Amino acid sequence: MHTRIHSGEKPYCCPECGDRFRIQSSLNSHVNSHNGRKLYCCSDCGMQFTQSSHLENHKRVHSGEKPYCCSECGKQFALKGTLQTHKRIHTGEKPFCCSECGKQISDKSVLNFHMRNHTGKKPNCCSECEKRCSQVSNLQTHIKIHTAEKLFSCYECGKQFSYRGSLTTHMRIHTREKPYCCSECGK
Repeated sequence: MHTRIHSGEKPYCCPECGDRFRIQSSLNSHVNSHNGRKLYCCSDCGMQFTQSSHLENHKRVHSGEKPYCCSECGKQFALKGTLQTHKRIHTGEKPFCCSECGKQISDKSVLNFHMRNHTGKKPNCCSECEKRCSQVSNLQTHIKIHTAEKLFSCYECGKQFSYRGSLTTHMRIHTREKPYCCSECGK
């Protein structure tokens, strides 16, 4: 079992989704997540988990404990995996590769988001107009159209905007900044 850490061998395969695991017990726990069997419950908030380790990690949300520390910059993390991903900022390591375009990526979840560019998958749906977005952040930006939420205010004239980019563009009225130049005439 230990040598599989170094070889990367993962002989146990989930019949449901195809994820692979180094040890049988990890596969068993994973299969529980598909079965919906959540045997572990947080005493603070009632959230339920399929694995005891997931419950232990979750408890750090309530305690604020961050036992994993980056040796390079001192930033602290609640999860060991989050620290490992963070360390790639310092090393420049990008172990995940897009099978479609070959782009190298440092984080598996970022790769999953990236793959949506190729598949066109848009799982996040607006409850107001049914618009679909590939990422939650894009959906949150879109929802501002319906709520008329304007969090960005011009400190010169007080005009409000839903998007930071709109405020940035507006500020050029006050600064007289003209960042774009015609390549034909120079205007």
